[in-house]
This record gives sequence, structure tokens and C-alpha cells, in this order.
Amino acid sequence: MAHSTSKNKVRIAFIGAGGIAGAHMDRLATMDDVEIVAQSDISEASMKRYAEKFNIPASFTDYQKMLDTVKPDAVSVCTPNGMHAPASIAALKAGAHVIVEKPLAMNAVEGQAMVDAAKEAGKKLVIAFQYRYSAQAQMIRKQVMAGKFGNILYARSQALRRRGIPNWGVFGRKELQGGGPLIDIGVHMLEVTHYCMGSPRPVSAVGNCFTYLGNKKSSTHSMWPNWDHKTYNVEDLAVGMIRFENGAMLTLESSFVAHIKDSVLDFSLMGEKAGADWHSGEIFEDRNDYMVNSKPAYMPEIDGFTAKLRNFIDHIVAGKPSEAPGEDGLMVQKMLDAIYKSAETGKEVIIA
Repeated sequence: MAHSTSKNKVRIAFIGAGGIAGAHMDRLATMDDVEIVAQSDISEASMKRYAEKFNIPASFTDYQKMLDTVKPDAVSVCTPNGMHAPASIAALKAGAHVIVEKPLAMNAVEGQAMVDAAKEAGKKLVIAFQYRYSAQAQMIRKQVMAGKFGNILYARSQALRRRGIPNWGVFGRKELQGGGPLIDIGVHMLEVTHYCMGSPRPVSAVGNCFTYLGNKKSSTHSMWPNWDHKTYNVEDLAVGMIRFENGAMLTLESSFVAHIKDSVLDFSLMGEKAGADWHSGEIFEDRNDYMVNSKPAYMPEIDGFTAKLRNFIDHIVAGKPSEAPGEDGLMVQKMLDAIYKSAETGKEVIIA
């Protein structure tokens, strides 16, 4: 790598110094082959906190100046969604590999520009999807790819909160985030479900979005009360159904607020020969005329944040295949776009 130190460490810089950046820094700081060399954010207070905690030598309020001055090997983009594309493209053009937090961008047009920029620069673009690294997801994906499930016919993906509108950040502002729970938490379950299905190509989607509580003053006791209802212009609940090239179907349900018994973060697969639940790690099949539920006797404990960052570094340094390439993020983005467009038009949307 052109800019590596004599210690052969990956010199990584950050664009965005909020909470997610801190989660990245916590893990990267423990890696012997990584050095955090700079950070950029509009909040000097946030940067001061991280500069002291992680001994980061340089802080900038202008990320382009940081890229030009520090010339990092890699960049972690941890900004609100609206900045993902411009920040990532600038970093790629500056000669850095990029890991960008989910979702890939505000929409698939921006996402495609990011994928194209990576190819043009000859650099790696990785999307920071962590749930696919979970022990259950890795187990299910391995069984699916080995043919144990036969053809996957149907998947049900849920990211539902009973009361969970963030009362910090810009999660309720469509112009800065691109949407609400669908693009914020629905993306997590959609990506891991799609990954475990074998990443089939989506061809169409139908869906709808509903807003009925988020734009009203908080009156119910909840873990995150008093959100900014005056600027809230995203959906409370999004539902969609996606059709894939291989005939499989996927339904996605996602909410910040919904009248349900409990919050849910889970998915299930149904195949010709077997099915599975992600959260429990169970597989369901027929064996010698009996319906059998089984699960591994041992599952490793995997921290998704550590795993995704370790894979990114190994992808750069050792050429290890990326478990979450930018192209996967783009496919997921196209599905999100199609559900939102279907909600606006009331029609099924073709995914190109």
C-alpha cells in the first residue's frame, strides 16, 4: 500500500465522529496491524473526546483537507446517511479503501456511483453490515450454500420496535436519512436475510409505509421518549414483499413504533428441504418420516462489529474475500428504494 508505515500497519482515518465511529474505534484500537491516524467531523467536541481516548493525532472539520493532508490507507465513513456517498467517493478518489456504515447511501443512484468510484480507483469498498457475521447467520448461510435447504422459497424478515424512535441524531428526518425504520433498522434484517438466502438478484417489490405516531408528541412511557416530533417526516411502519430472479419471495416488516406485543429482530427461511430461524439458530427438516428441529451443540460467540472490521482489514492486507462487498450493499439499497417507491406510487416496482 502506498501510504503504509514502516510498521506495516493500516493507517485508518474516520469521517464522522459520532457514536458509531466510537464503536469502530473501540475494536480497531485493539488490532495490532491498525493505526487510527485522523478523524473528521463538524463537532469538535466529539473529536476531542475520541482524540483523548484513542490518542488520535489529527482532527479536522473538513474531511477533504484530512484526506489531502493525512493520505490514509483506509477510511471508515460513520456519518448520517446523507453524507455516505460524497464522503466515500472523496476517500476512494484520494486513494483510500473504504468501509461505510449501513445503508450504503440515500438511494441506489448514489450507491452505484460509490461502487463505480471504487472500481475506477482500484480500491476496496465494503459495507459495514454486522449481522451477517453472527454465528447463526454464518451457520445458516453455510447450510444453504451446501444445499441442505434445497431451493429457498420464502423468507420473512422483521425489524420491529414497539416504541423505539431515536430521540437523538437525525433519524426522523427523511432529507438527511432517506427514510425511517426501513432504511435504519430494516436494512439490518434485510441484508442478513438476503445474505443467508444466497444473495439472489431482486427483480421487483411492492410495499407501503405508514406514519401515525412519530409526528405526534410523545405521550407513552418508553425507552427513548421525547423525540423531535416537529421535524419527524419518515415512516413509523414499513412493509414490503420482494420477488427474486430465482422465484423466491421475501417479506420485510420494519417499525420504529408499532402496536405489537414485543419488539422483534429476526428472520426465518423456508426451503424445499429445510428451514431455519436466525435468532434461535434452529433448523427445521424432515428426517425418516419425522419432523425434526435441530441446532448446533456449540456456537462461537462473535461480535459483529469486530468481525466486520477484521474482515475489512484482512480484505485490504491479505486479499481475503470481503463478506460484505459494496455490491451487496447496492442490491440491498435497490430493494429499499423499490419498497419506498411502491409506497409512493401504490404499484409494484421493477428492480433493474
